[in-house]
Amino acid sequence: MSVQEYLDKHMLSRKIEDAVNAAVRAKSPDPVLFISNHMKKAVPSVITKVKARQILDSRGIPTVEVDLFTNKGMFRASVPSGDSTGMYEAVELRDGDKGTYLGNAVTKAVKNINEKISEALVGMDPTVQLQIDQAMIDLDKTEKKSELGANAILAVSIAACKAGAAEKEVPLYKHIADLSGKTNTILPVPAFTVISGGRYSGNSLPIQDIMILPTGAGRFEEALQMGSETYHHLKAIITEKYGANGCNVGEDGGFTPNISSIREGLDIVQEAIGRTGYNGRIKIGIDIAATDFCIGTKYDLEFKSPNKSGQNFKSGEDMIQMYKDICLDYPIASIEDPFDKEDWEHSKRFCSLGLCQVVGDDLLMSNPKRIERAIHECACNSLLLKINQIGTVTEAVEVVKTAKEAQWGVVVSHRCGETNDSFIADFAVALGAGQIKAGAPCRGERLAKYNQLLRIEEELGDQAVYAGEDWRPSC
Repeated sequence: MSVQEYLDKHMLSRKIEDAVNAAVRAKSPDPVLFISNHMKKAVPSVITKVKARQILDSRGIPTVEVDLFTNKGMFRASVPSGDSTGMYEAVELRDGDKGTYLGNAVTKAVKNINEKISEALVGMDPTVQLQIDQAMIDLDKTEKKSELGANAILAVSIAACKAGAAEKEVPLYKHIADLSGKTNTILPVPAFTVISGGRYSGNSLPIQDIMILPTGAGRFEEALQMGSETYHHLKAIITEKYGANGCNVGEDGGFTPNISSIREGLDIVQEAIGRTGYNGRIKIGIDIAATDFCIGTKYDLEFKSPNKSGQNFKSGEDMIQMYKDICLDYPIASIEDPFDKEDWEHSKRFCSLGLCQVVGDDLLMSNPKRIERAIHECACNSLLLKINQIGTVTEAVEVVKTAKEAQWGVVVSHRCGETNDSFIADFAVALGAGQIKAGAPCRGERLAKYNQLLRIEEELGDQAVYAGEDWRPSC
């Protein structure tokens, strides 16, 4: 084939002429670069390759990372993982061979991407997120994504979402907002973990987290500063009261002083807020994770104590009274999982009091059916969204829509096993979630999310809106 025949076959002469004319009109100082970029834009982007690998998350446990290629570039995503998997959430696929990473390797999920998912998606337009996610769901054929693995499907879904944004030449949060039909983006209030307890920490605090929410900030940048300053004042207080060992941190960066009661933890957090001068501008949130210490119909607040008195078993009604008391004595804005995941009755009773935001995590597990039930029964008034519990970007967008239609709050959440992927920051802004829970204002994998929110706010400039006092719908 001659050069002229090749040019004619692909209609290159006309395309090159159009690119040159465009460069002339633009008076480009670098015509070669301009023409190159112009030609690149003229070619519709398609997925050309999907390559997965096994990496380690923040706990040193394997997870999935994906590189998705289009003719516009390479787009990378990695997925988080929780300490435990609920029976109602999408299934992580792990190898189960105890001789390799104690059974936690994800080479099966990686193989599914490289051999099955890749073949199904090559040639697809990366901007059609719904079709991409549906193709993987159809390929999996199971309700909870147990065949291919939710970790495999989600990693590809996020990578494709990033590729779609690049094809449209818009920021990731703008692309996600377009997918959801939203036009207004909102910077979320961060719920910073400052004290960690629960079954995964070495102290005797029965509840999982104490968090601070800088609702009184004017911008996200100020909220991050307020959180960081309070965190460091708290570190000094803990050192004074409990010694340097109390400043060891949990998996998401919260301090783990040797405290045994909720009030003791709330007191030192209050003291730290006071030292910063942010009284009235920072609210407190607590994650009870009550399922971890529910025995039958009772709640054992001494389940971690080496010297149990046996006197601290509480009924559901006792727990409601305890929450009423601490909401009266402290600036509590949010309580997560105040009861066992199947204790719907007490969840409904407490939520009906309207004392604070009542967040469903174990109660909901980001499962659409349980969310619908909780909305119908008024069992909580806020969704804790963990994207890996659902398995695709599309489905995550839909459950947020469901929650918002019910006038619920939405908390976009990290997991204890995190990576440096900052996708949830863009997702929270795009959906106008109003809240993000990404751990303490320390540790790289946590700060990756908060620092991305700083960049988004900077990019939005005068158009940036921080949720602040409007962080959730009114109860």
